[in-house]
This record gives sequence, C-alpha cells and structure tokens, in this order.
Amino acid sequence: MESGARAGRGAAVGVLALGVFGIITTEMGVVGVLPRLAQRLQVAPATAGWLVGAFALTVALGGPGLTLLAARLPRRAVLAGAAALFALSNAVCALSDSFPVVLAFRIVPALAHPVFFALALTAAGRLAAPGRAGRAVTTVFAGVSAGFAFGVPLTSFLADHFGLAAAFWTGAGVNLLAAAGILLLFPRLSEAERPTWAGQLGILRSTRLWLSVAAVALVFAAMFSGYGFFAEYLERVTGLAPSLTGPALMAFGIVMTGAGVGFGRLLERGLTRTVTAYPLLYIGLYALLYAVGTHPALMAGAVLLWGAVHSGGLAVAQGWLARDAAGAPEFGNSLFISFSNLGITLGTALAGATVTAAGPRRLPLTGAALALLALAAVLARRRLGPTQAPVPEAAPAPARVAP
Repeated sequence: MESGARAGRGAAVGVLALGVFGIITTEMGVVGVLPRLAQRLQVAPATAGWLVGAFALTVALGGPGLTLLAARLPRRAVLAGAAALFALSNAVCALSDSFPVVLAFRIVPALAHPVFFALALTAAGRLAAPGRAGRAVTTVFAGVSAGFAFGVPLTSFLADHFGLAAAFWTGAGVNLLAAAGILLLFPRLSEAERPTWAGQLGILRSTRLWLSVAAVALVFAAMFSGYGFFAEYLERVTGLAPSLTGPALMAFGIVMTGAGVGFGRLLERGLTRTVTAYPLLYIGLYALLYAVGTHPALMAGAVLLWGAVHSGGLAVAQGWLARDAAGAPEFGNSLFISFSNLGITLGTALAGATVTAAGPRRLPLTGAALALLALAAVLARRRLGPTQAPVPEAAPAPARVAP
C-alpha cells in the first residue's frame, strides 16, 4: 500500500516536470524560430524580439502578486489550467498571422508561468518522502534542463523540416498532455494550513529574506552572463564553427539534465554548505573558461563541466530562498521566479556591455565578478544566523492526501 502511494506521488512529481518542460519549450522555443516567425508575421526581427522580451518582463513583474492571488485556489486546478493556457498559446501561434494577436497570447500565458512554477515547486516538496524533498524539487527542475536540451532544438527542427505550425502544434500537444496528467495523477492535497495573505506578505519584513533574494538574483546574473553569450564565446573566442554550436548546446543541456540530481542530494545533506560552495564553483569554472577559451579541444571538456555546474543553480538558489520563506512557500517561490528573471536580465546586460567594450574574451571575468558578489550575499545572510523559526534543511514533511 505504502509503495503504491510512493509511486503515485512519484508520478505526480513526474507530470509536474513534464509541465515545466512544456512551459520552457513554449517560452524559449521561439528563440530558435524567431527569424521565420518574424517573416510570417511580417515584422522586423527587432519587433519580433518582443515575443521573447515581453514574456520575460511579464514573468518578472507579475509573479509575486499573481501567485499570492492563486495560492488559496485548488492546486490541481491552477496547475492544470496553467498548462492548458500554454497549450492555447501554442495553438494561436500555429494558426495566427497577426503579430498583435501572437504577442497577446505570449503575454497571457506568461502571467501563468510564475504561478505554475511556484505551486509546482512547493507541491513537489510536500509530495516527497521524508528527506527526499531536494530530489523531488530537482526532478521538477529537470524539466527546465530538458526544455533547453531537447525542447528548444526540437522546436527548431520541426520548424525547419515541417513548418512553424507543426512546431507549435507539437508544443500544444506537450502542454495538453501535462494538463491531462495533472488532472489524472496529481492528488488532492490537504489545504488545512494555507497561509493568509497577510502572513505571506509578512515575510517581506525579514532582512534575512532580502539577503537571500539578493543572492538568488546575483547567482542567476553570474550563471547567465556566460550562458547568454554561449554561442558568441564559442564562435568568436574558441573558433567553433557555427554549425557545431547547436550540438554543443545540446551536450551542455544533456549534462545539465543528468547532473541536477546530484545537486539535489548535496542540498539534502547540507543546504548551507552547498549554497556557499556554489558561487565558488562558478568562480573556478569561469577561471577555467578564461584559461582554455582559445583551445577547442580543452573547451569541449570545459563545456561539459560548465553544464554540470550550471545544473545546480536553480535548485541551489531556490533552496536558499525557500528556507527564509518557509512561512509562505508559494509566495517565496514566486519571489524566486521573479528575482531569478531579474538576475538573468542583469547578467545578460552586463555581459553585453562587456562584449561591446572589451570583446567576448573577457566574458568569464564579468561572470566571476558576479559570482563573487553572490558569495558575498550568501555570507552576509549566514552572518545573521538561522531564521526566526528554524526549519529543517530538507523540506517539509509529505503532505496528507485528501481522500
């Protein structure tokens, strides 16, 4: 009986990961087909870029407020509805030739993006067996890695060989499958201890929380100052042929997907140690990339190591912030989504300025500086000691499943 319950919860976490995969594929798949989409919609490439930029900005600005509103609604209905909304977005992109319509149906599902992530991460922790919450959360995050490793290249492949409509219909199908899986497999969790809105907003009074938020933003800035210019660095510094950038990105994503589980186990064994070590890992990684950047053979191995280190950022940053948002986990996760997106914006902006002023060869130096600032934020948070009401470093006990 107990093994069946564990299997059911494992399947529920699996469909949450599938939902994350569908959302990331929808969000980022557009990047690989943007020139074709701009041509079909009869707009300039810079205008078409708003299909990406408006999505990210909506996620960053709308996340906490919308998650606060959704936190008291039934989890299963909200999660399934969000996945269905992404399916609708893909369907509109497959059918419409109007840029304003397509833009609108990029912005609307972007409102659901942080809500899905916040609720999915909290639910994964509650569904996990005692001491296994870190692994459950990294399983959900594996959907992000898989989206980058497989979803984005698949979208480009389908668009190139079967047309844009086929690519978007495939995305719609994945999101519909996730919505159906959530309705069928996700249990009805006990809602007896839902926090009030005042209780959730109360966590914003904590200095500890804001130092954790700063660490999250700086960790993501460090990660994406390099990743955002991955192709630029490999092509202009390493001398890699453009035709090999795609396979390199796929190898990066495959390693990232597999290595994330290891970070989940490290977080379960010691959250504080793992979070403190993570910026140091990135500083060392950027030193390596700077040292071997002009050597293609050495860079091949460095890219794989890069993917392994990069894989931990999501779970490490989320676990660090979640400790200080234990009284309002879903609202805390929405802060994680918003400030990680702001960190991505900061990192890519500073990296772009570096490329303009000093060339791509200096990109690892910018990333290392941001990782050093992230380490400073983590150490400043550690100096304040544990939260006011200490919670275990592993996650909350598994939720009761309502009959």
